[in-house]
Amino acid sequence: MAPRGKRLDAMVVVKDLRKKFDPDIKAVDGISFAVERGEIFGFLGPNGAGKSTTIKILTTLLSRTAGEVTIDGMDPAQKASDVRKIIGYTAQDTAVDDQLTGRQNLLLVCGLHHMRKAEAAAKADELLKAVDLVEAADRKAGTYSGGMRKRLDLACGLIGNPKLLFLDEPTTGLDPQNRQALWKYIEGLNEAGTTIFLTTQYMEEADHLADRLCIIDNGQIVAEGTPAALKAGIGADVVRVGLVGTPEEMPRAAARRALEGLKGVQEIQDTDSGVAVYAKDAPALIAAMVRALDESKVAIRELSLSHPSLDDVFVKHTGRKMRVEEVKPRRGMGWGGRRRRS
Repeated sequence: MAPRGKRLDAMVVVKDLRKKFDPDIKAVDGISFAVERGEIFGFLGPNGAGKSTTIKILTTLLSRTAGEVTIDGMDPAQKASDVRKIIGYTAQDTAVDDQLTGRQNLLLVCGLHHMRKAEAAAKADELLKAVDLVEAADRKAGTYSGGMRKRLDLACGLIGNPKLLFLDEPTTGLDPQNRQALWKYIEGLNEAGTTIFLTTQYMEEADHLADRLCIIDNGQIVAEGTPAALKAGIGADVVRVGLVGTPEEMPRAAARRALEGLKGVQEIQDTDSGVAVYAKDAPALIAAMVRALDESKVAIRELSLSHPSLDDVFVKHTGRKMRVEEVKPRRGMGWGGRRRRS
């Protein structure tokens, strides 16, 4: 897919990026995309799709095998130090030290940015106010709730006033109220001029936040566009048919054979719970679908009809649904014990 990055105002340009691990594992296999300056860009994909590898290359943590990458006009392989000065990165695993207070965590990171004492104190106060942690500033981070820890971790990523902020699964493990609060804060950062590169396992989060997104699967980009355009591109209603049986034993093939000949059916995809049927005027087809499955002795557990969602876009292009349980957050381990993720 041709990148939009030929525009002069692109913050990130990736062209034919490849990363191969020995002996012959193609983690990223020739992807191209661009992130425009000032947008929230969503980067979605199932586990093992190549998301983490791509982010590590963009954030200077991993070298690439082939292809071109620029961050604000700079090649991260050639100017890693300069790139690091303009980016922020908040990983899925919170990297706060439980034994330090919220304020001390921020001052520690300020020190890593070589800030003077007075400047660091002012920056810590500014960020504590920005993420609504003033009242908890002098409590140990180990006493914080999950949402508070996420906000503190995000504040740590903002200390360098990044032009480009990478958010890797920023709301994983949060309850709906904390997730909504963090969405609002991310939107505020973007409105203030920060370009945001977002990975998420929540389709509603991508739909709500992303101006544009890419879906990556098996190391290749399989879809790109605005959430609205991607949903419209399905061009049909979606009937989800849940089948009786374990995931391994469900009669998906029999269901496909029974349904594929019905007038109006455009495509049928296997899903975790059965099959998804994409069809024009799907409401008028429901009765015929039920009859066809009954005649083929395919037992239906449930059936639902909806207009296309990002979940449907994801299933259509990857053949599976993004599952929240695919990504399990771990409690922060402190600055000296941060785990490396593959």
